Amino acid sequence: MKPESKTELPPYFNIDPDAALSALGGPFETGGFAAISRACEAGRADLAGRGLEENGGRSLRLFSTWEITRYLIPVAVGHFRRVLKQNPELPQGRSETEGGAKWFTFEEVLRLRAHFAAGGSKTKNYLPWRPEGLPAKMVAVANFKGGVGKTSTCAHLAMSAALDGYKVLVIDLDSQGSMTSIFGGKVEDEWQTVFPLLARHYARHLRGENQRRMDRGEAPLPLDETLTEALEARAPDLVQKTHWPNIDLIGAQLNLYWAEFQIPVWRMQARGWKLWDALTESLEEDGLLDQYDVIFLDTPPALGYLTINGLAAADILLVPLGASFLEFDSTGRFFDMLHSTFSSIEEAENMAARALGRDGLSFQWDAVRAVITRYDGTQQAELAALMQAYLGPVLSPHRQDFTALIGQAGEQVRGIYEADYRDFNRETYARGRETFDATYAALKQLLLGSWRRDEQALRAAE
Repeated sequence: MKPESKTELPPYFNIDPDAALSALGGPFETGGFAAISRACEAGRADLAGRGLEENGGRSLRLFSTWEITRYLIPVAVGHFRRVLKQNPELPQGRSETEGGAKWFTFEEVLRLRAHFAAGGSKTKNYLPWRPEGLPAKMVAVANFKGGVGKTSTCAHLAMSAALDGYKVLVIDLDSQGSMTSIFGGKVEDEWQTVFPLLARHYARHLRGENQRRMDRGEAPLPLDETLTEALEARAPDLVQKTHWPNIDLIGAQLNLYWAEFQIPVWRMQARGWKLWDALTESLEEDGLLDQYDVIFLDTPPALGYLTINGLAAADILLVPLGASFLEFDSTGRFFDMLHSTFSSIEEAENMAARALGRDGLSFQWDAVRAVITRYDGTQQAELAALMQAYLGPVLSPHRQDFTALIGQAGEQVRGIYEADYRDFNRETYARGRETFDATYAALKQLLLGSWRRDEQALRAAE
């Protein structure tokens, strides 16, 4: 007769209370949070500092002839080399070994692209299309479910658009500042974030309201030191250059979260202030919509006042989510909150507008799309198909796969487009970037379609 094999009990059985007490440590006090914060800050500085140059800044890697002709400039390798030989004034690249492949900075790639666009085949799109006389398109990436790849998706789309030749501005509305870290931004306090633009918008409204109060013989509301200082703020002064020659940044840091408490106070003081217009009108007034082609807004994982500003400013809204029940459920509630929030704003504004005989308010977006991120086709295909059936065209048919390349690039504090394919191999690199190339292609289709619609509307109005 065989002896019974011993089955181990689950780890939650037979825990000794005295041993548990010994491992517990002393009670935790408020000051302990500061110690943890300092440890995280030191670790973050260590991780972010890997691969930095001696001056502490970040630099963008070089691009090879193979990569340029495959992904950036649509010409054959042989033709590319002939054009360089025939035009010695163009960037010629550099070789790391005798007779080895030529490598170019991205600034040089942009110069080469402009040269091919000026003298190359008219049937090829060397430069991305944008109609003249129309403002930048603003793209908000939002979801109040954390961990859905929101910031990663936004960052990679910004890099994709830059590689495509667009001039890009990234605005970080999340006080966690993850997007700012990705692009190497340095933000000392809230005055280097979008906060002063929101404060300026309110201060101008308050100044106008005070004039109306004084005309009625009423005492004006106070314009405190913060608002007085904000009146001098200008959006271009908040813009930082990044290690990408055609990506600029308005960064974020922890103090930006203060806006979530300050904005409702301002709103209570002046009910007529249209807080949802603050970001849009500030960027437009300061000329940023003319200086850039695409503006990406990375929002906090919550439907607060900063997110409302970002969503109200956006022309296109992208909502990343994973192919899981909980994320599908949470995202549905997010859309429900969007409906409740914006319809309540419209209802309140339109009630007042009707009383005054004015046109009502109606929020509009060129497009709203949900995007499945971190997709595993072997495990999630059935659920993704079900989500597609319910959401229809709102859910992009493209699934953003999670690959080893994405994971390794994230560990090195950089995007996959910043990874040197020699750290892997060409085939692994090509497969790894395919998913983000496809995500960008879907976004670019929305950009071009909405620009074309605007262009046609502009012509019809002339």
